[in-house]
Amino acid sequence: MVVRAVVFDVGETLIDETRIWSRWADRLGVTRLTFMGVLGGMAALDRSHRDTFQILRPGFDLEAEIAAWERDEPESLRNHFDADDLYPDVREALDGLRQAGVQVVIAGNQPTRAYDALVAMDLPADSIHTSDGWGVAKPAPEFFAKVAAVAGREPGEILYVGDRFDNDVLPAARAGMRTALLRRGPWGHLHADRPEAAAADVIIDDLYGVLPALTGLNETSRP
Repeated sequence: MVVRAVVFDVGETLIDETRIWSRWADRLGVTRLTFMGVLGGMAALDRSHRDTFQILRPGFDLEAEIAAWERDEPESLRNHFDADDLYPDVREALDGLRQAGVQVVIAGNQPTRAYDALVAMDLPADSIHTSDGWGVAKPAPEFFAKVAAVAGREPGEILYVGDRFDNDVLPAARAGMRTALLRRGPWGHLHADRPEAAAADVIIDDLYGVLPALTGLNETSRP
């Protein structure tokens, strides 16, 4: 089946989260190296990024701290992102796909505010969606059913691009989609180094690799 749509994850696929995690380190009063090191450890151990906060601050109430941070700095980005956090290959790569006649969709595990931020960037995408907007998050099968529904495609016509084996590649493949594992960010590099990464249809180093990968997949799909 020919791939006609590419769906992109958000965090560490389109958005460089370095500034977000750095601001969290500052907020917690630990060095940025310490925060990033513990975060990387959680990725290596297949633990949630939320465990980073518990290790650095036992008993830490993440939701309460997010609310307090918003009260303290209502005008700052805090744990959010803006156009300055886009990886430099995003606009050109997405635009190249659309010029090639490929449908481009953005859909990831993100809060409502992330949707507003992504829309404000005026990215070359046909539609943008978030887990909070849908009320279901990866790796739930219902998330990928939503992906297929908004794309208006059969699952086999969709290539899902993400930086995680567990949240992106495996559940998208189980949904019948083609998959690209992006070697970017802590999870992307760690997961691409695992034998299980062979489950992805392709492994790419940047978003410029998406269109050639899609072309290759489609060539092998043709009789």
